[in-house]
Amino acid sequence: MAVESAFLRAHPYLVASVVVVLLSAALAGCSSPHRSAPPAAKAPIVPAKTASASIPPAAVALKAADRLAAMSVDQLMDQAQKALQGNRLVAPAGDNAFEYYLEVLQKSPHNRAAQSVLRETFPFGAQTVDQTINEKNFAEAQREIDLLAKADPTNYTLTILRSRLDAARSLAAQQHKTKQGAAQTQTAAAAAQARQVEQKQLAAATQRQELEQAVAAAAAKQQQEQQAAAARAAAVKAATHIENRKAQMAHMVSAKYPPRAARRGEQGWVDVEFTVNPDGSVSNVHVTDSKPRYVFDHAAIDAVSRWRFKPALINGRPAAVVLKRQIEFKLSGNG
Repeated sequence: MAVESAFLRAHPYLVASVVVVLLSAALAGCSSPHRSAPPAAKAPIVPAKTASASIPPAAVALKAADRLAAMSVDQLMDQAQKALQGNRLVAPAGDNAFEYYLEVLQKSPHNRAAQSVLRETFPFGAQTVDQTINEKNFAEAQREIDLLAKADPTNYTLTILRSRLDAARSLAAQQHKTKQGAAQTQTAAAAAQARQVEQKQLAAATQRQELEQAVAAAAAKQQQEQQAAAARAAAVKAATHIENRKAQMAHMVSAKYPPRAARRGEQGWVDVEFTVNPDGSVSNVHVTDSKPRYVFDHAAIDAVSRWRFKPALINGRPAAVVLKRQIEFKLSGNG
């Protein structure tokens, strides 16, 4: 069922990447002939925001770590998806998508779904950190940077964020010092000091601008090198063999929950079979099995009919293939 959030509306370009990763992983699991039984009971989720202000941060972190460690991989993945839908990428501490996925990788180091989502959402986590720095919440910004570093310690964006944080801290400290000086005296000496502070701020802004320009130039150069390397690799690949690949999801439309079923609290699934045409469109969608019968069939067919794929390649040429998927219908709060 489609779930809208402020995060998705603010970042529409994340839909095609994160939703595809999550739903592809879910669909792959559903296609297994032996679906695992649901966990007996989930560990209670207590967001870190509800922790008492009197508890030291180290104690809060320890409590959150113990809670995450007690959860299963399925519970962590479920909470991670809810955190994504709630625009909780890196905050609050102990109840955000990055911490859940990192804990998944602690328990299951080769979990592709967790690895893919961390990689795809890293730039948006960096944007959240940048907003936190702009809000002058420096301690929280440092925590978020450290969290991103656990996901991708060599990412050059971390260098930019750390520089931004250091510059913002220095500027805030200088501004605070300036305000104290202005409050204590209104003499000519205070006016001169204020002008000096303004000059320092201008110099800091100029230095920051130069740093950003240098970083942007380095990033552009790196991108050009990557593109050149990719082009060379593609040329070598094209020259050495003919590509074969399976059909790949390019655009997924979530099934709409039938209002009548929602009112009755009904849940279920629909197995569908369909053809992915050489142009990537979908045709011949039909139901092979469903539970309960006929309740969700139309919604599933309507959604799958609007899916789009990168077509399968056989000997380098697009070809039609038949795929099977299972569409699940679950009400919020029952997952």
